[in-house]
Amino acid sequence: MNDRLIRALTADGRVRVVGVNITQSLNEAHRRHHLSTVATAALGRTMSASLLLASNMKKEQARVNVRVAGDGGLGLVYADAGFDGTVRGFVSNPQFELPPLADGQQNVSQGVGQTGFFKVMRDMGYGEPYSSTVELIAGDIANDVAWYLASSEQTYSKLILTELIDQDSSENPVKFAAGLLLQIMPVATLRAAKTSNRSQEDLLIQLDAKSNPQSFIDLLTQGKNIEDVMTELFADMHLDILPLSKDVKFHCPCSLDRMLAAMKMFGEEDLRSMIADDQGAEATCHFCGEVYHATTEQLNNLLADLQAVKA
Repeated sequence: MNDRLIRALTADGRVRVVGVNITQSLNEAHRRHHLSTVATAALGRTMSASLLLASNMKKEQARVNVRVAGDGGLGLVYADAGFDGTVRGFVSNPQFELPPLADGQQNVSQGVGQTGFFKVMRDMGYGEPYSSTVELIAGDIANDVAWYLASSEQTYSKLILTELIDQDSSENPVKFAAGLLLQIMPVATLRAAKTSNRSQEDLLIQLDAKSNPQSFIDLLTQGKNIEDVMTELFADMHLDILPLSKDVKFHCPCSLDRMLAAMKMFGEEDLRSMIADDQGAEATCHFCGEVYHATTEQLNNLLADLQAVKA
């Protein structure tokens, strides 16, 4: 099934529900970065989180960057996602590995570490991007995102971020990777309070029950798509699927032309050294692992451009 992001409302419009499936995108990231199992899980959760955070933006070009920098062996885990459904990311130490937990889940919390920072940068598609940083509280990504939303955006949220990875499979080892975000809508809560038959206390109890990861995992294990999973989970609360769904895909806008443009920043002396000593240059994109090669002719053209500017 294709990767997909689904947006919906439930509980008389008082709760925002966003679900995302990134199975194919995470398999692509695994292939490009040669990720260990725990690195695959950590990057998958961060990619899902960035897509969920980007889902409430307005402009097609809007993007969210999520940086998870803990004291665990994985180092920096970074994901970048757009309102358009594109996502990419990387792990500083992609080969770092840990055995799974007793329940079969990946030990992302130890891999990331529980001391460090969780940073979100939002580019709304206009004006200057803004960022906010909180301390890590769990390292499992899901609880860290919920803590970020509560402390930085004063939004009550519940998250599930999960995956199933076959360690013995070298091709497409990710059997599923998905996320679910539940948020109480502050304005809607006030407007619906007089008409809803659910008190605020009852609503919180229900959301706690709906955010049980095992129910989410069980439905995914049955092979259900993300929309069916959401519909079944919220069958007793009337889920209203919004016509705002997006296809999701791993995508990086890097290119040889962008690499060459960036290489101008090295300056004339470094470019001449690359031509004389290396007979060219090579650069690898952190986000997608694509390798680009610049020939001596291309480097000479960059030199000519820099000299023309000075003339």
